[in-house]
Amino acid sequence: MRGSGVLVRSAVAGDAAEMAALVRAAFAGNGVVPPPSALGETAESVAQALDKAGGAVAEAGGKIVGAILWEVRERSLYLNRLAVAEAWRRQGIARALIGAGEEAARKRGIGRLELGTRLVLAGNRRLFAACGFLETTRHRHTGFAEDTWVAMERVLD
Repeated sequence: MRGSGVLVRSAVAGDAAEMAALVRAAFAGNGVVPPPSALGETAESVAQALDKAGGAVAEAGGKIVGAILWEVRERSLYLNRLAVAEAWRRQGIARALIGAGEEAARKRGIGRLELGTRLVLAGNRRLFAACGFLETTRHRHTGFAEDTWVAMERVLD
């Protein structure tokens, strides 16, 4: 990771409020329609997600600058709510957080990572492709005639 002094660690319940605020801030600026459900994240919802399956944070100077949640699904570990503070983007933090998800999957004996991203977020799609994810299926939000998001997966070695 290019950003020196950044530590990636498992998230704990005490991180939930700061993680929720970071997720809301990161997802607020992307202007997608319909608005992302991530804008509704709260300390309570993040704490519940952490308790259910887990997540990780990237920390610099005692402040959380990146976060990710995950959940165990039938055949995969689903990565969710990947967020990096704007000032810390393009420094390898998102890749490091995805790596934490990969490590969590391997520890659970899960051989596949999955995620979803909006079609209009081309930069996100490129990042995930560069991390080994392949686009699998396109979907649309309720009330939309055109596809709005894509599911992606990565099979672990």
